[in-house]
Amino acid sequence: MGIITGRLIGSGRASDVYEIDEAWVLRRARDTYGDALAEAAVMERVRGHGYPVPRVRVEDCSSTELVMERLHGPTMLRAFAAGRIDAEEAGVVLARLLRRLHALPGRVIHLDLHPDNVMITPAGPYVIDWANAEEGDPGLDWGMSAVILAQVAVGEETFAEPARAMLAALLADASSLTDVGLAEARRRRAVNPTMSRREVELLGAAEDLIRSLI
Repeated sequence: MGIITGRLIGSGRASDVYEIDEAWVLRRARDTYGDALAEAAVMERVRGHGYPVPRVRVEDCSSTELVMERLHGPTMLRAFAAGRIDAEEAGVVLARLLRRLHALPGRVIHLDLHPDNVMITPAGPYVIDWANAEEGDPGLDWGMSAVILAQVAVGEETFAEPARAMLAALLADASSLTDVGLAEARRRRAVNPTMSRREVELLGAAEDLIRSLI
């Protein structure tokens, strides 16, 4: 018997989130991209070391559905838009979350840590969307976060200037960002199936901006 869900409360590029009740939500993929069971295992692994990530009900997850704790609060992106956090602070928080993750045993890297994947809750920031997580080089994780912000910063979108300020704050101490990590981050973004042609075209300018800040 499937889980009974309520209203749609959020949507991303590849999935939708439905409420179950006040404590739990279900994220359902629209295609076969990723593996929610593997994602749940990573989330439980880092949560076991005290990292701020939602609880998951592994027994209720499948390859396309993830049942996780319902967090209360906006994403960092929405908090910024509402004036609850400024761009520099957002970049500092992202850097702190990366360093904290990379200090855990096992070399887990998130590979999609950006303002729309951080929830600002009464208990502090929580990291969501671990679909891309793997074990690997922290330099790649820093590279991915930097490239994601830089793509916005060099575009002509509303958040271009704030994204540049977030990026500068993220890279205030860029000692963990490596040339190899940045190159691999750019390569992965270029072949990401959720990228638009315009986003891919911005990768060269994004890398140039990153290098100008380190």
